[in-house]
Amino acid sequence: MTSSYGLAGRAAVVTGATRGIGRAVAEQLAAAGALVCVTGRDTDEVRRTAQRLGGIGLAGSVADPDHLREVTDLVMREFHRIDVVINNAATNQPYGPLMDADPDAWRKAFAVNVEAPLRLVQGAWRAWMREHGGSVVNICTEGAEHVGPHVGAYGTSKAALLHLTRQLAGELAPGVRVNSVSPGLVRTEMARFVWERAEREVAAGLPLGRIGEPEDVARAVVWLVSDAAEWVTGADLLVDGGTRVRAARGADGDAVHERLRSAAPGRDPGG
Repeated sequence: MTSSYGLAGRAAVVTGATRGIGRAVAEQLAAAGALVCVTGRDTDEVRRTAQRLGGIGLAGSVADPDHLREVTDLVMREFHRIDVVINNAATNQPYGPLMDADPDAWRKAFAVNVEAPLRLVQGAWRAWMREHGGSVVNICTEGAEHVGPHVGAYGTSKAALLHLTRQLAGELAPGVRVNSVSPGLVRTEMARFVWERAEREVAAGLPLGRIGEPEDVARAVVWLVSDAAEWVTGADLLVDGGTRVRAARGADGDAVHERLRSAAPGRDPGG
């Protein structure tokens, strides 16, 4: 990482950091010199990830307000500052038509995907950022601004997170910058059911010719929280391989929608 990023010695919290995009972000923040706290639901994975990064970690669900308070307290106790918050933990449940959505699962989607990011930012603001500044990145999705089969709850909650990003950017300026990154289809466990059996077809429909890797998203996140992006706030950075512009080259993207219609995710990865 370039030294111009100015992240050496800064403290960062990354939720959902034991795999996929969250782990890649945590690794690249640590490589840039940041002190990193990782969260996730699996105690052993959190411990292993924290040890590998030379950081700290706490297991729990972001849907639990007590867990988020404990994360804030831990970071302040160990690092004495909170400069960066990456809200990455998410759930894609309930999956299916909205008319079939279970109300409890719908509420959980918003608790994990929208309420938890707000609570964690509130904690960081009160503990450190109000007086010292900082940077927040929320992981949204390329699909937050259009519809798709069976992903109504996920898309709606991520659209709310996108609006929350912009609202917080206005409210917390000038001291705290708040941005989002919206990935397209990335090679993660959460999206495995979409890409695993149709990767060639999906990649063929993208202008850049491949699906994303977690590291593609992580590089964008690290840039946004760094000093290199010091005049950027309220922005949503698409990292989607050209998904939004594929129609210009005659690609309609039906391979993704066909997988969404015909497949279903595995266990709920949220929180």
